[in-house]
Amino acid sequence: MKQISQYLAAAQQQLAQVLGLPVSTASIEAQSLLRAVLPTATRAWLIAHGDEYLPTAYQTAFEALLKRRLDGEPVAYILGVRDFYGLQFKVSPEVLIPRADTETLVDAALAKIPSEQPYKVLDMGTGSGAIAISIALFRPQAQVTAIDASPTALHIAGENKQNLAVNNLMLLQSDWFSALNGEKFDVIVSNPPYIASQDMHLTQGDLRFEPLQALVSGNDGLDSIRHIVTEAPQHLNAQGWLMLEHGYDQAVEVQQLLSVAGFAEVVSQPDMAGILRVTAGKKRG
Repeated sequence: MKQISQYLAAAQQQLAQVLGLPVSTASIEAQSLLRAVLPTATRAWLIAHGDEYLPTAYQTAFEALLKRRLDGEPVAYILGVRDFYGLQFKVSPEVLIPRADTETLVDAALAKIPSEQPYKVLDMGTGSGAIAISIALFRPQAQVTAIDASPTALHIAGENKQNLAVNNLMLLQSDWFSALNGEKFDVIVSNPPYIASQDMHLTQGDLRFEPLQALVSGNDGLDSIRHIVTEAPQHLNAQGWLMLEHGYDQAVEVQQLLSVAGFAEVVSQPDMAGILRVTAGKKRG
């Protein structure tokens, strides 16, 4: 029988070696997996009780989770939750894992949505609901609509809506704009599929486990963005904003698509790594 600190050290080493994770990331993941089998344990508790021995039943459960991670399965899917914008969201293999880069899109949207007046917001391809729910909670006067073509994704978004007690969010099954019946919004946001169908990254890391339909969009990755840019003006109020997350090398192309479609004030914003991650444009008129 090993001590808790020994289990964590061994797991950290394996995660770093097998998955090529930085030591700091491997340490956090090892602690997260152990906390999943010791649900009342905080990180501080694990450190303070590192010299205690882990009972056999917990050893078996921890080793099973560790094996899944070493096989490449994302931690978010193993644990069933992911933190995003200071909130915790339920996730499953039916939805994309919310990523820190996407917080750039939420930041951009909140900067355009007044905090003290009604605003209509649309989130397209909501998945877990992370973007829409974050906006709704930080702008309680806004009326947020979140759409997705997947009923399974909408079910998960609905659970997150309930768990986080969101009152100003409507979920709607829709293949992009098809079910909106001409409704118009002040801000439209989307983190659509934007990976090219032959991109080698699809066979690497977490992407191997995520839903392909939420990742891939044609030969150059821009099919969904083209469709949204073309149709969005019919669903935006005058001076309304369209904001799109895109790939690390797609900013110029998305800027061009927005400009050709007649959007004004087209601008791209960087994520925390300094990569242009979100491009936005304002409807004229």
